[in-house]
Amino acid sequence: MFLKFHTLAVLARLVWGNQETIWTLSRGALTAQPSPRIVALAKPKKDFSKHQCSSGWETMIWERPLLVDFGFPSDRLLKLSEPKKCQAPYLQQRPRQSPEWPVSPAALSYKASPRILELARPKVLHPEFLMDREVPTQVTTVAVLARASSRLQCLAEPRVRKVTCCYEHGFPESVIRRVSKFAQEAIASPRTLELARAKRLHPDYVPLQDAEWPVTKAAKHAVATPRLVELAQPCKRPSMGSVQFNPDAFTVEEAAKKATCSARIQELARPIKR
Repeated sequence: MFLKFHTLAVLARLVWGNQETIWTLSRGALTAQPSPRIVALAKPKKDFSKHQCSSGWETMIWERPLLVDFGFPSDRLLKLSEPKKCQAPYLQQRPRQSPEWPVSPAALSYKASPRILELARPKVLHPEFLMDREVPTQVTTVAVLARASSRLQCLAEPRVRKVTCCYEHGFPESVIRRVSKFAQEAIASPRTLELARAKRLHPDYVPLQDAEWPVTKAAKHAVATPRLVELAQPCKRPSMGSVQFNPDAFTVEEAAKKATCSARIQELARPIKR
């Protein structure tokens, strides 16, 4: 409550437009000395409103000073600003597009220092370095007059490979390759005999039925019963012209709905197990 009344009292005596502060400044703040940094920050910002800036290149922010204020370049600057010139003989005979300039007498009569002479020495090669041999190698007289031994001639002959896809003609009873005497007299071990046995079939194996089998004598002399003859006759179906106008053509008879198949028909209706 005290703070509220104090704020109302201050606002009551506050008058706008004078130089008085809103809050009473302390004695320490009145006698404080600003630091150089605060003084630098307290300086007002420069006014650049006098200089008009536009987006075009024709106008400039600052006015260009007169030519009188500029100094003329020296003779040295004028000489350095000249482009480098090439000699006419060099332009005619130079192998590549590169500049060339004459060497001054001071550079020609210059004496190199010991350090430059040391740096100018070529790199020392390795003691075991061998220079490249010439392409056309010269054959020595000893190599020209040398005679190859019988062993070298034997090794120099090409390797003869036997043709294994064809064999010489002989008797039909003769073997293609000769069997050694030891192979003919060799006795196979029990393990070899066991491995040489052919693979046996399964005990429940049933061989494939032949496509054709002989007809028995009884079947040839059999006489068909009247019932078999009746069943062997082809089914007679009415023509489609009369069936399409018959409304009861595809109806199932009541007797067929109540029929019971025999044990034989059930056996024949079962799928074949493979």
